Amino acid sequence: MPQTDQDVPPGDHRPVVGSFRFWFAGERWEWSDEVARMHGYEPGSVSPTTELLLSHKHPDDRAHVQDVLDYALHSGESFSSRHRFLDTQGVIHNVIVVADRMFDESGAVVGTSGYYIDVTDTLAEERQEVLDETLPELFEARAVIEQAKGVLMRIYRIDADQAFRILRWRSQETNVKLRTLAARLMAELHTLPPAPPAVQSRFDHLLLTVHERIPEEGSDAQVSPTSATGQS
Repeated sequence: MPQTDQDVPPGDHRPVVGSFRFWFAGERWEWSDEVARMHGYEPGSVSPTTELLLSHKHPDDRAHVQDVLDYALHSGESFSSRHRFLDTQGVIHNVIVVADRMFDESGAVVGTSGYYIDVTDTLAEERQEVLDETLPELFEARAVIEQAKGVLMRIYRIDADQAFRILRWRSQETNVKLRTLAARLMAELHTLPPAPPAVQSRFDHLLLTVHERIPEEGSDAQVSPTSATGQS
């Protein structure tokens, strides 16, 4: 499960992240305490439903989210989206939903599970602080990290700072070096299908599982930035 706000060290401005599960049968939802708080609820005070979640969506994004949900229910694919919602105080949140399919013991798709990533803009100086602290030690690997940022910017339609924060979150969550994670992500882009909406669904799966295919430190099979970009 993602870390809570209380677990985040002072000065660490990673995105606010919470997990969810959605079972297609009966449209049953389960969300973490972080997602409940994003929406303005105390954990355990409400039971999430499709109707409740849609009621929070920004009016301009509600139809889009409904279409994505309908697609997931009819296709058996995961639910992924970039949209806005309003919490109980009327504050607008910009979120990315990154998800993968859930399977039962027989291998049948029963739903989707993943993360809400709140990328609502913070103060510019806070974002710059993250970059100032992190980029110097990553100078030699900047090229492949910039490439990975570019992919996230294209897939999720976000800016460079938000893309860097997502990469940094996955690095910290999986305990994998940022440059190694970025290199593996770039190396596996060729596995994505050519057309939406399957592209985003497969990319979400890649982002959430790429760390599982990175060799242990010291292995001869370590991924390098040059191999990931196809350079000799």
